[in-house]
Amino acid sequence: MNTMTSNLKNLFRLKSMPEEEQKDETVKFNLEPNSESSEESRKRTYHESGYRDSSRNNGNHTALSICLDAIYSKFQNEEKELVEKQNKLKEPYLNEQKNKETEIKGLSVSLDNKEDQLKNLETDIDNVQRKIEEIKFEINDLPRNPENYNVKATKGASTKFWIGLIILIPISLYLFAFYISTSYSAFFKNFDVNNNIIQSVLDAQAFNKAWDEGPLEGAFVTLIPFVFLGLGYLIHMFGENKNFVNYSKVALLFVITFVFDAILAYEIESKLYELNRTFNSPPFDLSIAFTKNQFWGIIFAGFIVYIIWGLVFDFIMKEHKEKDKIKHEQTKRQKDILVYKEKIEDFEKHKEEIRNSIGSIKELTAKAKGRIEELQNIIDGTIIPTKDYKLYASEYMQGWITFISEKLAVSHPVKQDMIEECKKQYTYNLNKVGANSDSQNTVYMSVL
Repeated sequence: MNTMTSNLKNLFRLKSMPEEEQKDETVKFNLEPNSESSEESRKRTYHESGYRDSSRNNGNHTALSICLDAIYSKFQNEEKELVEKQNKLKEPYLNEQKNKETEIKGLSVSLDNKEDQLKNLETDIDNVQRKIEEIKFEINDLPRNPENYNVKATKGASTKFWIGLIILIPISLYLFAFYISTSYSAFFKNFDVNNNIIQSVLDAQAFNKAWDEGPLEGAFVTLIPFVFLGLGYLIHMFGENKNFVNYSKVALLFVITFVFDAILAYEIESKLYELNRTFNSPPFDLSIAFTKNQFWGIIFAGFIVYIIWGLVFDFIMKEHKEKDKIKHEQTKRQKDILVYKEKIEDFEKHKEEIRNSIGSIKELTAKAKGRIEELQNIIDGTIIPTKDYKLYASEYMQGWITFISEKLAVSHPVKQDMIEECKKQYTYNLNKVGANSDSQNTVYMSVL
């Protein structure tokens, strides 16, 4: 109670003193051991400064603008000296800076990992590309050296195949011509005594004459060569699997072909024999046919050439099979190349994703470093809590207006106009320094 009474007495005594004495007494009052808290004392000092400055400038609003700028500078200097408060204000920025540094370390590790992944992918792509080149070489080398790739195929099969095919085509045409002519001569042709033997057996117009005589005759002479070619194909198929049963089938097919050729030869020779037969000539039979050179000539002109055709056809099919082995291996390698190319495309897509990730990481790192620099500038400077400034500026303004209201010898309307102008200057000053922001955490940073 004694302390409070003493303070009240000091306050009343201060109000009754002249201005200069009030200033000195205020200092003494603030230095008393039992004075108000530093916060209240600071407010009172700003209030008194406003009152004093207003008295010196008769409450002029233009002077107020200059005084408020000076007050803000004074507030900055005071805040700079409050080390403990500055450290507390800078603490969130220091924590954010540490978090950003930790973030950069994490981004750096992530960047290293991504770059390692990119290098590994490039190595994988090079390996796959090298593998593709090796496979392409194998494809070209397979026909020449199949044994180097564990392919059980005869070297040069492709060349032998084409040579055999070139030989087979004219032989096939010969068989077509021979069997069309002999089948027509044997079953449909009427022999003329004026024609020689060759013209009787081999008729160049057999195909056209057979179709002229009717579709059945034409179809018969046209399709009969395919019967012999089919027999030859069966001989080849049965010969692929070497066993007694297949050998028996092959022998039977040869016998059937020989018999069919013998029938053609017999029919032709029979017609020739009847054409030249006399009254003393015996009836034509096999015993007579076997004695005729033309009979055996027709058989061997068909059957022997047929055997040659069958052997060449069998050789071609075997070479084609060898060629197919190589072709199969080449095709398989071509498919492998397609698989490897798809793998390269996947690697390239993954590379592009990693490049994008690296770009994003670098961008985030740059932003974090930029933020660290901003934070460091704040930490190195002085943080001005503009909300606190507004509190003390309002005390200063109250002191300024108090003088106008109580001490200035002018009419009441003039006082009101002066007060309104001063309020405008005050609001302008607060806006200029950012003290009117809605955010309670808004600060003004100034490097002093």
